[in-house]
Amino acid sequence: MNGGNRFGNAVGAIRGSKWIIAVTVMLPTMIEIIDTSVANVSLDHIRGSLSAGIDESAWVLTSYLVSNAIVIPMTGWFARSFGRKRYLLFSLSLFTAASVLCGSSTSLGMLVFFRVLQGVGGGALQPLSQAILLESFPPREHGIAMAIFGIGAMFGPIAGPLMGGYITDTLSWRWIFYVNLPIGLFAAFMVMMFIHDPPYLKRTEKVKVDTWGIALLTLGIGALQIVLDKGQREDWFNSDFILVLSAVSVLALLLFVIVELYYAEHPIVDLRAFRNITFGTGNIVMFIAFFNLFGSIVLLPLYSQILLGYTAFLAGLVLSPGGVATLFTMPIVGKLIIKRNPKYLLAFGIAVCAFSTYLMSRFTPGADFSSLMWPRIYLGIGMGFLFIPLTTLTLSSIPRPQMGNATSIYNLLRNLGGSFGVAFATTMFTRRAQVHQSHLTEHLTWFDQAFRTTVEGGKAVLAGRGIPAGAAESVSLKTIYGQVVKQATAMGFNDSFLLLSVMMACVLPLVLLLRRPDHQS
Repeated sequence: MNGGNRFGNAVGAIRGSKWIIAVTVMLPTMIEIIDTSVANVSLDHIRGSLSAGIDESAWVLTSYLVSNAIVIPMTGWFARSFGRKRYLLFSLSLFTAASVLCGSSTSLGMLVFFRVLQGVGGGALQPLSQAILLESFPPREHGIAMAIFGIGAMFGPIAGPLMGGYITDTLSWRWIFYVNLPIGLFAAFMVMMFIHDPPYLKRTEKVKVDTWGIALLTLGIGALQIVLDKGQREDWFNSDFILVLSAVSVLALLLFVIVELYYAEHPIVDLRAFRNITFGTGNIVMFIAFFNLFGSIVLLPLYSQILLGYTAFLAGLVLSPGGVATLFTMPIVGKLIIKRNPKYLLAFGIAVCAFSTYLMSRFTPGADFSSLMWPRIYLGIGMGFLFIPLTTLTLSSIPRPQMGNATSIYNLLRNLGGSFGVAFATTMFTRRAQVHQSHLTEHLTWFDQAFRTTVEGGKAVLAGRGIPAGAAESVSLKTIYGQVVKQATAMGFNDSFLLLSVMMACVLPLVLLLRRPDHQS
């Protein structure tokens, strides 16, 4: 009997261990985040295999992001209505099954449809994991909990492209989806064994479905995500398609806010959480932080490839050290936050992120590898100091029954910040490069003494190499124009990085509005 009791107590202790729970919820988080980026590097193989065009194949990415973004804010409501454990198992099962179906797709239409299902299943995994993690650790250790979550969240973008490229090259693009099957099954087993719903989620009464809220949120977020993804390619508001979708998104989201605040008995997203000043301010800071992060990491590889002639692999190597820096920084910050005021750590993180993007705005067309790599490393360190204290400050003041709703909103604003950042950075770079090119070409006239001198100098050099005078002038003009385009492109990148830096610095005063948790005062 005593042996049986000891065994039972040991099993109970394992089930209640916060570290086991942390490992359990990190598995769904990691596979979902990896799957957000794993298909990017395989897109060309998918397009060729399914006989699709370049624009058509982009829907493999967009379909997942749209359905994912729609589900994230609904996660808290579904968890309250059906039970967190049950909903987490459902989401994992749907994500895993849809992954297998994606790998077995025989047409682009099938793949896009199953990617939508995969996004529906994956959307809930991050906010649910974050809510469970915060509840499993005592408030004083929320910094450690968010360090664990942050490591998983930051590992995904590093591992996703590398894993996707390796699997696609050695096996097939289909295996980037099949690989989710054993991981998903193991994660579901862990959830069944070690995750339990808290008492306040064990409800028996039926909850009225917020039909209007679901419909308006789906329409608004879905249209917004498509606008952000396709806007630059369609020339933004010069396109009727983008114009209509933008109007639909604005109207649907405006009606959604009205319905949720004034008419819904059980709102799908409880927007009253924004009455908490710390929560509202924290979401703004998180939106701008990921706006800055994703805006800069989409421009950096473009800079290295367009201006410096880097291969895709070398461009990836420029980004990777920053992710590694974040992984190393987060455990340190997780320990520091117990002893230090998280507001100081957050302010330092914001300042480092702003400084790193400012350094990127100082790039020259002749920059070497280390000149590109170090600002990215600084950005990775800044994000490590920013993510953990910001999440701790934003969510630690939220009551446990509202944690699912709060983490859903928080993750939605984080993802939207990234989407807005990518759209803003690419658009701003394109427009500013055009402006600079227009200004620089104004001086390419025979009335400009410097221009004439440069052309004549070029002709003399080429003539010395045996090129005829007529051809030499043509080659000289083409060379000068090429240099003008290169300079204009570099200046467009610099302007975009500088704007990202200024926006990041502008959120620094908002740290004053964040309230330090009582348990850390």
